[in-house]
Order: sequence, then C-alpha cells, then structure tokens
Amino acid sequence: MRLLCISNGHGEDTIALRIVQALQQQCTAIEIAALPIVGAGRAYQQQGIPIVGAVKLMPSGGFVYMDGRQLVRDLRGGLVQLTRTQLQTVRSWAKQGGVILAVGDIVPLLFAWWSGAPYAFVGTAKSEYYLRDEHGLLPRRSWFEQLESWSGSVYLPWERWLMSRPRCRAVFPRDRITTNFLQQWQIRAFDMGNPMMDGLEPSGDSFLPSMEPSMEPPPMTVALLPGSRIPEAYDNWNLIVESATALQKMMPDRSLLFVAAIAPGLDLTQFQQTLRVQGWRQQTDESYGQTNARLVLTPAFNNCLHQADLGIAMAGTGTEQLAGLGKPVITLPGKGPQFTPAFAEAQTRLLGCSVTLVNQPHLVPSAVKALLNDPDRLYQIQQNGQQRMGTSGAAQRIAAHLLNAF
Repeated sequence: MRLLCISNGHGEDTIALRIVQALQQQCTAIEIAALPIVGAGRAYQQQGIPIVGAVKLMPSGGFVYMDGRQLVRDLRGGLVQLTRTQLQTVRSWAKQGGVILAVGDIVPLLFAWWSGAPYAFVGTAKSEYYLRDEHGLLPRRSWFEQLESWSGSVYLPWERWLMSRPRCRAVFPRDRITTNFLQQWQIRAFDMGNPMMDGLEPSGDSFLPSMEPSMEPPPMTVALLPGSRIPEAYDNWNLIVESATALQKMMPDRSLLFVAAIAPGLDLTQFQQTLRVQGWRQQTDESYGQTNARLVLTPAFNNCLHQADLGIAMAGTGTEQLAGLGKPVITLPGKGPQFTPAFAEAQTRLLGCSVTLVNQPHLVPSAVKALLNDPDRLYQIQQNGQQRMGTSGAAQRIAAHLLNAF
C-alpha cells in the first residue's frame, strides 16, 4: 500500500505523524510519504518521512481564515502557484495507485477528493462542541454566531458531501458527539479518540527539586503555555508573566511553582528578558524567583502538563491537551494571528468548563481562587477533559482501521 499523508499545519503534521508511525508499527509493507500544505513539514522530516511535491512556509503560518491581511500576504508569497503545484502532486500520486490520509480541515479534505484516489479524513479543526453540548445548542449572542448552526452541524453541507463520497473510506472526528452527528448523514464516521492525547507521557523528571526541599505543603504548580508560533508567542508571554506575577502577589502565603513550556525554535533570551523586566530575579538561565514563587523555563512540555495543578495558557493544541488531562486552564485573548479574542472565545465552547477566559492579567488571581474554592467544579473539570478530548491510543486505533479500510 502507498499512502500519502496531507496535513495543513504544525499541529496537524504532528497528529498525522503519530498515525503514520502507528501504521508503520502495524504493517511493514507500506510506503508512506507526506505533503504538508502549510509549512515545510519539519515534523515529518525529523522522523524520516519523505516529503513529496513543493512545500513553502507562508507568512500567515496557516491562519489565513482569521485575518484577511494574512491571506493577502500569502497570495503575495506565492500561495496560488504553490497550491497549483501541490494539486498536481496529489493527482499524480493517485494515478500511480496510492491512497490518501487527509488531516486537518476542509483544505486537505478537498485535496484528497481532488486527487481521484481513495481517501480517509481525520478532522482536527471542527467539533460539535463549538455549537452544542450534551444538553443541546449553546446560547449564541450575535446573528453571526447563530448563523454558524444553520446547516444543523458544525460541518457545512459541502464538507459533509466530501466526507460522504464513496472514495472516502473513513472519517475520524475528534470526539464522540461529532461522530454521532456525522453518522446522521450516512458518513462513515468512527469514534476512535483524539490523537492529540497520544504521546503525552512524562519523562519522570520532576521540577519540584528546584524548590526548597523543606517547603510544606508542596507548592501549587502552574503550567504556563505561551504557544509556539513566532512572534505571537513572545507577545503572549508578556501577558502570561503579568498574570503569574499578579497571582504570586495575591497569594503571598502560598508557595507557587510556575513551569513554562518553551517550544523548540523560540528565542529563550526574549522570555528571559521579559521576566527580568517584570521583576523576576534570575537564579540560573532557566530558573527565576520571587518571594514565594519560582518560575522554570523548560522544553519538557509533557512534564509541564502532567505536574501542573492548573494552567495559564494562550495556546491552541497545548490548551486542549492540558484540559484533556483534567486540569483547569485560565486563558487570555491575545493579538493573534491565532490566539485572538474570537479564537479564545471559541476555545471556551470547545472545552467547556475546563477553560476560564479572562480579559486582563490582573483578573487571573480571582479566577484561580474561585477554582480552588470549588471542589465540585474541579471534579467536573476532571471528568469533562476526558469526555471532550478522549483517552490515549487513538493513533493506534485509527491506524488499525485504516489498514482494514484500504
């Protein structure tokens, strides 16, 4: 079997790669290649998955839907010619007898349909939770928000048409409620879980040794997630440090440990400079302190998620993963292009009670205190995370189903 994996974004590349690796474990007689239609596909390249066709990092980083100016920049950067070349690549792949796995939103799904090959779709971008929960439709404030549910599903009729074609052998939505809705339109939708929750096992190392060993009770650990996109992550970091500083000042009798997950490729000096400007005392290159708090900069993303009691986040995937582990998350709107006020609001619908959205850093302490004083809500958040994000092992389950479908 020859399989081409089409994905459109860093997070989508990572999810696709997990499924690809599971396929390789389950079947050695498979030829796999990738076509990342946003970015250069570094995740694939690092794992030895060959890239076919043309790839190019666009100025928007893939967020053309959120800002018309981003689309203009991408058009000037050669988006039309790149897309034409990539469409030729998928058509050529189909003519040579290959099948396609599309991961992301309607764009890779449309590429897969255009190819003429059998295909499957992993829908990472949409969920019925944006419109409803298990009790019914969510209240919508504006006419535009009400318009979002006009077709009866978060997936629009033309998206459902692409998923219902005979060549579409399987659709893997991100959660059960979305799967149930798609099945109403005779779509081969299967609830296999969300691959976003795979590969999150901690390394076993703890951040607690960086604190004073005699501290009793143990410090409250707060994960700080500024995102991974340049330069947005640096702007997000300013707001997150303001939030952490405000929380430290409002809880003087509580020991606090802030663990900041800094993605590879980001400039650590910019994070360090922000900490110094906001009054954090440097202890080592990665550790900073206040009277009752320590802040650690680390690339150990999984450890941050698992060891945290809660999070302050301005990230897409990271926020969802933290919520999926049953942790409460405080979010703030940023400048974008990703974590805009609209994106942050939509994320609260996607993740429900797991996320608390506040508008300013100085409001974070009161939001944290409200959570800590409400054990029933904390229990509800723990249950909600697994319900909305699923359990680990989805990539293995999807891979096994793909081998049968193709």
